[in-house]
Amino acid sequence: MRYSTLFLAAATVSLLPGVSLADDASPFQAGSVMLRARAIDVDPQVSSAVSVINGSVHAGNNLVPEVDGSYFFTPNVAAELIAAVTYHTVKDVNSAAGTLPLGSVRLLPPTLTAQWHFLPEAKFNPYVGAGINYTFFYGVKGSTVPIIYSTHYSDNVGGALQAGFDYRLSGNWFLNVDAKKLFLHTDVTLGTKVGQVKASVDLDPWIVGAGVGYKF
Repeated sequence: MRYSTLFLAAATVSLLPGVSLADDASPFQAGSVMLRARAIDVDPQVSSAVSVINGSVHAGNNLVPEVDGSYFFTPNVAAELIAAVTYHTVKDVNSAAGTLPLGSVRLLPPTLTAQWHFLPEAKFNPYVGAGINYTFFYGVKGSTVPIIYSTHYSDNVGGALQAGFDYRLSGNWFLNVDAKKLFLHTDVTLGTKVGQVKASVDLDPWIVGAGVGYKF
């Protein structure tokens, strides 16, 4: 998996001089808030089952901005909420009619995770997390294939896993690198001139990003 480079980067940073040394005071405490801005790559890992015409659904990846906030209940325990909007083109590959363009759709996947921060008193502070997301599908642009006249995606709830690190640059400013795996299912319904076509689709995207954060 190419996203293993995230963890190689984390290991590299951990070897930098002074990374493991605690500061005079912990940068995090109960009530601390961290706000971040990141650039994220949303890369769906799609599996699907398509009725009638068969084939496999494919959704392209998208690089977008994201904002998130973390609230610390203790120096080690935090809750993070992220918000971003992604855009994906969709097609059915190897269907009975060949490759069919299915248009495009926007996703809003707010995700809430509970995090454990391992080294809150150090410059290099890795963390892991787990939580939940609810994904809204909207802004659907239908297929250009004349026989397909409507496309619908069901909103759904799913799980999320997370790993990453914060590296304190100076004062309250931090570098952040983060990876999430969302477990996201949707049911797609195509209205066609020969009847409905349904697809059960697991998108299960990797969301990998980097950015900066500020602690309040």
